[in-house]
Amino acid sequence: MTNTLVVSVHPEPDSFTHAWARASAEAARGWGDVQTSDLYAMGFDPAERAALYGHEGRFDPLRVQEEAAAAGSLPADLAAEVAKIRAADLLILHFPIWWFGAPAMLKGWFDRALVHGALHLVEERFEKGPCFGKRALFCCSTGCRAAECAPDGREGDLRLQLWPLAHALRYCGFTVLEPECVHEVHGYHEAPTRDAFAARIKGVLDGQAGLLERLGSRPVWASNPDSDFDALGRLKPGAEVYSPFIRHG
Repeated sequence: MTNTLVVSVHPEPDSFTHAWARASAEAARGWGDVQTSDLYAMGFDPAERAALYGHEGRFDPLRVQEEAAAAGSLPADLAAEVAKIRAADLLILHFPIWWFGAPAMLKGWFDRALVHGALHLVEERFEKGPCFGKRALFCCSTGCRAAECAPDGREGDLRLQLWPLAHALRYCGFTVLEPECVHEVHGYHEAPTRDAFAARIKGVLDGQAGLLERLGSRPVWASNPDSDFDALGRLKPGAEVYSPFIRHG
């Protein structure tokens, strides 16, 4: 049995993002328990700050999060998200790319819900992270053509735009799978491309169950293991390079 958490991020309930997220949730119910976090519908607050903890004085987010986690006094919205993440074997994130990155709402969920002291600690991160053994999949859409967000595309390399989110999940111990991306999703399609767009989107939604059934054979988004770094945390000579974000100087 696989327990799944589906997180969806879009302000329009009738969006492709939400339809795709519903397709994921429906498919995953065949494997086990499914929980969802529709961040806009929940009114999730993405801005971390002292007032949410009733904290006075200098606000050190990591220290305050850790203390609240240890005391069992996390804000209710964070306690709920942490519980969902802990219960999930698989995390599926559905979101559009806006301005060459994820929506601010999703970044805020990462800032707040990946609680220090609960989902990562100084000595418990990456392969030692509390989420080790869990898998994560990005299901994202862009408004551009696939060629435009390729490494040589004018929109910039989509994988680099997603890398910070992937690395944050790796930091907590997640295994991040190769992302699933659907392109040219926007509201400006007109005849004759509109019908072709609708058919393509229907194919994505109808095919989501099959995509999830094949996750066991889906490649992992490669990254450097802890053993590739020296005592100072620098990449060892000769270690493989998987991204411009971590490379030999």
